[in-house]
Amino acid sequence: MNDNYEITAAANIRTMHLSDIDRIILIEREIFLFPWSPGNFSDSIKAGYVCQVLEQDDTLMGYGIMMRSPEEAHVLTLGIAADWQKKGLGKKLLQHFIEYAKEQAVKSIFLDVRESNHGAAQLYKLMGFHQIATRKGYYPAMCGREDALVMQLKL
Repeated sequence: MNDNYEITAAANIRTMHLSDIDRIILIEREIFLFPWSPGNFSDSIKAGYVCQVLEQDDTLMGYGIMMRSPEEAHVLTLGIAADWQKKGLGKKLLQHFIEYAKEQAVKSIFLDVRESNHGAAQLYKLMGFHQIATRKGYYPAMCGREDALVMQLKL
């Protein structure tokens, strides 16, 4: 058995709590040039979005937030701490959201990804997402704005 499988198998996904936000923000600032604020996370929890964290032995390794309506869902953010990337954890967390959406009879899941984020876009494609549009200038960037690829998974 390889180390990545053991890490992925041992990682647990649970509901995000307000008490997790300080640790989430450390990851946000580590992996994103333009991180969400603590208020973005607390507002998402308070709004009742599907807010999850991925952890192992009290180490918070990643998190994700998905907004759901009766027929569709939108993954708003998904992040894996730099030390834990490329070990299958992003896939595990995304699969968790997909399974949840299926249980809720959601018909499609949408997400936006930076055009330059090739690793994430590749993961989403491997998970069955397809690009359906481009949002011009959607994300802030170091030299202006960056386009977002809008991707959809039909369930």
